[in-house]
Amino acid sequence: MSAKKTALTVLSAALLVPAMLVAPAHAAPSPPADGKGQPGKAPAAPAPPASMSTVGGSLLGQPGTQVNLLPGAPALPANLTGRSWIVADAESGEVLAAHNAHWRLPPASTMKMLFADTVLPSLPKDQVHKVTEQDMDGVGPGSSLVGVKEDLEYSVHDLWLGVFLRSGNDAVHVLSAMNGGIDKTVKDMQAHAEELQALDTHVVSPDGYDAPEQVSSAYDLTLIARSGLQKQDFREYCGTAEAKFPGRQEAGKPREHFEIQNTNRLMTGAGGISPYKGIAGVKNGNTTMAGSTFTGAAQQGARKLLVTVMNPGAGGVNSVYEETAALFDWGFAAAGKVKPVGELVPPKSADTTSHGSPAQSHENNPSAAGKDSGGVGTALGVAGGALAVLAGGAFVVNRRWPRGRRSRGEDLV
Repeated sequence: MSAKKTALTVLSAALLVPAMLVAPAHAAPSPPADGKGQPGKAPAAPAPPASMSTVGGSLLGQPGTQVNLLPGAPALPANLTGRSWIVADAESGEVLAAHNAHWRLPPASTMKMLFADTVLPSLPKDQVHKVTEQDMDGVGPGSSLVGVKEDLEYSVHDLWLGVFLRSGNDAVHVLSAMNGGIDKTVKDMQAHAEELQALDTHVVSPDGYDAPEQVSSAYDLTLIARSGLQKQDFREYCGTAEAKFPGRQEAGKPREHFEIQNTNRLMTGAGGISPYKGIAGVKNGNTTMAGSTFTGAAQQGARKLLVTVMNPGAGGVNSVYEETAALFDWGFAAAGKVKPVGELVPPKSADTTSHGSPAQSHENNPSAAGKDSGGVGTALGVAGGALAVLAGGAFVVNRRWPRGRRSRGEDLV
């Protein structure tokens, strides 16, 4: 296979938010109950808890929209319908605005970010595995699949492409088997969530498939994405628009491959959504219990933002992307014009003694990168899978963890 283009020029989104002078506020307009521009009598949507976690700041534990606009700041987008959302600076960790940030909700396939952040470092990307029937046990009915087949071999690199691009639960189960099994992987993920201080998260399945008591929050998903983006391979996979995935293998013939495309519509422009300028990942999801969920990373100039939106109440499958794009637009326009309402806390084990300077990571300590230092060039050459890589490979988040201002025992209510 000839290599495809290694970069994709991404169009500007159409949802630009005009700047306007407003007084400092702590609430944004809510849509009418019937979503049609007139007061309605539709059943009320579920209400967030009156008291939620205060990890990251006390305002983040309050229900409703939290924002502190300074003079000259743009207003938040009108008619946001997500049950929970957050806009944060990926570098500093400052939360620019949030809505029910710690509401514990079903995460759908955004849970795969935690799966990848937990398991990816332990499996060499060139390791090859022959899939068994047992590997595929427990893949839920109606799951999103990339097309993994029993008795065929796949590299770890192939399988991660299946996870990130097609949200393949089959690929998740095979990688979990390689990690020691589903039960071990779930325990590993839960331990990693606690290390990240993603304390709203309760893991039941590694793929995000609907399960009782499986929850996360917009705050936690943003923490998890920020951690994952520290890893070069994570950035490359989540920033890949399209690739070739291994198919049938007939004796004496080259293995067949088929094309897969990322299901992130802000990346590919599928479904009539305009590709977002500067998009670099991260992960979308959709299930019956969760509705649509999405965590995205984007960069414009030197500014890098993370946005998570959970379960918009109107607009169909595209609404999660439209509301994410609107919040990105607002965040880029509002940078430096809002007082943060909280912060993304560092992991428990992070060194916060040198405030404002990057800690060692794979990005500034190549000798520590090990198998995770192959870069885009290596990814393009593995498994015959031609990729179209977006900004993900270049989207680096430095670990500039803030000094702890509260004891961790005081973070929760």
